[in-house]
Order: sequence, then C-alpha cells, then structure tokens
Amino acid sequence: MPGMTNRQSLILALAALLTATAAPAHEFQLGSLKIGHPWARPTLPGQGAGGAYLSVTNNGGAPDRLLGGSSPAAAGVEVHEMRMEGDVMRMREMQGLELPAGKTVTLAPGGLHLMLTGLKAPLKLGDKLALKLRFEKAGEVEVTVNVEDKPAAPADAAHKH
Repeated sequence: MPGMTNRQSLILALAALLTATAAPAHEFQLGSLKIGHPWARPTLPGQGAGGAYLSVTNNGGAPDRLLGGSSPAAAGVEVHEMRMEGDVMRMREMQGLELPAGKTVTLAPGGLHLMLTGLKAPLKLGDKLALKLRFEKAGEVEVTVNVEDKPAAPADAAHKH
C-alpha cells in the first residue's frame, strides 16, 4: 500500500493471518465420529418443517449409523433422503444412515438431510439451534446448528422443502 513501511505491511499481513486462523471450527466430536459444520436454511413464517445439514466422518474401525435426533426447536428430527425417480423428486424418511468406517458422509440440500418437523418458530438467519444427534453405537451428542443463507445446489434449486 502506498505510504506504508515494510514493518506496517508485515504487521497487517500477520494480523490478517491470525484473524483467519483464530476463527473457531464448527465441529463436534463423539468418540471416533467427527460432526462437521451443522447448518440449516432460514424458513418462512408458518413453514412447519426445515432441513439441517452436516457431515459425519467415521474415523473408527467399525461402521455406525445416524438414527435421528431431537431439538427443542422442533417436534421431531428425522433422517431423510431426496432423490430423483424418473422425472419426480421424492423424499422419504430413512430408518438410519450408514456411516462406514474410515469414510465421510455429507448431508446436503437436494440429498440426505435431517428433517426438522413441527418447527416451533421460524428459523431466522443468525439463529443457533441446539440439536442432539443419536447414533446406533456411539450414543448421543449435542451440536449447534447455525442458520445460514447458503446458495442452493443445482439439484436443489427447484425442489426446496
């Protein structure tokens, strides 16, 4: 930058670097399971359900299953799958989501997701929701879901719920 000394430039560069690395990771751990960045989109007033998304990395030597969960923000939390069947997008509840050993499973718009049913209030941008995830072997862990405005994936653009 014009008028800045090398020392001032170095201090600004170091400050930017420290700020970038000081941001806390939005991850949670339960035994060998790492839950990455739980988030949900805002919902409209009167909308009874919303989707929550995250990734689960199974660093263990045995598979596990995500069975569902609970939240004070919703009457129920179910594992759901969306997929195309011919020309129709279908959504169905799953009895559990397989988490193979050594693999990461990602829940994202337009595919696998957690369905928050019976929302008690609209999800607003900036909200943070408590969500307890239930796993078949690892047990339960409480995570924080950030309500964020992320762009829709191409497959999700016409099939929001």
